[in-house]
Amino acid sequence: MDVLATAGHVDHGKSALVRALTGMEPDRWAEERRRGLTIDLGFAWTTLPSGRRLAIVDVPGHERFVGNMLAGVGPVPAALLVVAADDGWSAQTAEHVAGLDALGVRHALLAVTKADLADPAPVLADVRERLAGTSMAGIPGVAVSALTGAGMPELTTALETLLDGLPAADPTAPVRLWVDRAFTIRGAGTVVTGTLAGGSVAAGDRLLLGGREVTVRGVQSLGAPVDRATAPARVALNLRGVAALDLSRGDALLTPAAFRFTELVDVTLARDPEGRLPAEPVVHVGSATVGARSRPLGGAVVRLRLATPLPLRVGDRLLLRDPGARRVVGADVLDVDPPELRRRGAARQRAADLTTRPGAAADLARRRVVRADEFAAMGWPVPEDADRVGPWLLAAGLVDELAARVPDLVAAHRQAHPLEPGPPVDVVRRALDLPDAELLAAVVRPPLALREGRVVVAAAALPEPVQRAVDGVLARLAADPFAAPEAPDLAAAGLGPRELAAAVRSGQLLRIADGVVLAPGVEDHARARLAGIPEPFTLSQARQAWGTSRRVAVPLMEWLDTRGATVRLPDNTRRLR
Repeated sequence: MDVLATAGHVDHGKSALVRALTGMEPDRWAEERRRGLTIDLGFAWTTLPSGRRLAIVDVPGHERFVGNMLAGVGPVPAALLVVAADDGWSAQTAEHVAGLDALGVRHALLAVTKADLADPAPVLADVRERLAGTSMAGIPGVAVSALTGAGMPELTTALETLLDGLPAADPTAPVRLWVDRAFTIRGAGTVVTGTLAGGSVAAGDRLLLGGREVTVRGVQSLGAPVDRATAPARVALNLRGVAALDLSRGDALLTPAAFRFTELVDVTLARDPEGRLPAEPVVHVGSATVGARSRPLGGAVVRLRLATPLPLRVGDRLLLRDPGARRVVGADVLDVDPPELRRRGAARQRAADLTTRPGAAADLARRRVVRADEFAAMGWPVPEDADRVGPWLLAAGLVDELAARVPDLVAAHRQAHPLEPGPPVDVVRRALDLPDAELLAAVVRPPLALREGRVVVAAAALPEPVQRAVDGVLARLAADPFAAPEAPDLAAAGLGPRELAAAVRSGQLLRIADGVVLAPGVEDHARARLAGIPEPFTLSQARQAWGTSRRVAVPLMEWLDTRGATVRLPDNTRRLR
């Protein structure tokens, strides 16, 4: 399916042309049909001779309804500009063209209507000349009469050519469906309609609406139920989990986690505005309309603070409208999560950075570290030279830069705390300004290591007096592996609680239980002694085999149980595993 929107001055025959093309009445309200004046968006569709399905969004042409018009054309990739042969270029023609130009619409067709009432040639020539300086310069034009049918075959052929040239939508893109209508159908519940510009949607899909999750109960497209609608398409979604009264035009249904709501954006103006940019422009995007405050940063770069957060992405085209002066200007989103500007000159520097160093790599370099899913939700692709650590992205070169700083951090901490093998991981994380300790795995390199919540030197040296005391204990245990020294003996040797803990952390001593330390390798000695006695054996038999006291034998046996070296049987005897 393809989708296009009409544009043009009131009474120039947009709705009549849609009726002639589709055989459908686009004006939905009785008042519209009574007054012959389109007030709100209308919708119709047809099948072209080639078999191509075309949906049309018919927009109001009256100046009082320009907001409705922009809501209709915002999500649509192509436009049908309608100008009457008996009236020519008019006020709303100019305003609609300015809106299309600001939105960057390049795919369009000019239809000069009411060709039965006046010679269309002068109007065709005049409108083409006026379009020369816009995004629609050079678009084809057709003279047509909805009343007599003259020119309708040529219009249909021109539409086929226009639609053939439209860029293909991405069916795998995340869904962002801007709602243009919400209503209730008896027996079905809440229904919303909109133009699906990317992705696809099917019954059973879960989408986000503001802060809540809703379920798609059913999908219709062009008045018929479908299993799945794929962009581009006009769709009607039957929703579960929300009331129609809680919805309004400008809401968006989103693929979960694929978009970021923001109220602060940096943009660049598509062209210089005629006169000063208003301090409080009205912002249009999709079918949404919100107020904003603008702050020029320098050149064409402007910061917008939106009155209502919107799900925006880098690269989105916004339309900034000055209702008082009836001026519009397009703006491209550069950043949906911009930095604060606190220092003198920060605004000017920010504008320079965005102008001279645009793109994903520069943005990642500024952020240094960001979650990959958040970066994608902003609209950025992953830079080729970015580093990945779990769910995180790090700027190019940052891992090596941080890894080079870690040894000095560890050395400084050990100098200040000689009995500690190294700083706690959170100390290092804060010093490196990292958001999560799991990132340390990428920047801690040999001879450093992560051990027991600290960054340590793999073979960390103990202070000399402590090392001498440890060496004395190890010499005693070498002669008798199960002769664990008692606390008074350790204290007399200079191994108080802090020194003993440091020796254990360094791996030179093994803490079996509180008050019981042995040498590394005691497990092998214990198994060798136990292998020499009959199985199953009792704790008393094990103690005798080890030649030690219950103070040591009880925790040692339990330690062997937990390590899986021995198996405790129901009668409290053991056997080797």
